[in-house]
Amino acid sequence: MKTPPESFLMFKEELRKAQLEKDRIQSEYEQKVSQANRELARLKEQIQSQQEMLRTTLDYASDLEDRLTDIKKDILNANSTRNKSVF
Repeated sequence: MKTPPESFLMFKEELRKAQLEKDRIQSEYEQKVSQANRELARLKEQIQSQQEMLRTTLDYASDLEDRLTDIKKDILNANSTRNKSVF
């Protein structure tokens, strides 16, 4: 069997190097995408936690507002009752 020409061997070596470079770049890309997905998931979790904390805070503030309104009504009722007394 005849040996292939030197140019073919050089081309074959360059092709192998290009394939290795392609594999390396693809691996780096997949790592970066994976890292970005992990960061995105972490940020999403933080946003959900902050939304829940905000929801809880708003519920608490609304409850405080209702209780304050009730206290004001009680004070007004107490003052009205005191003014109507016989003494």
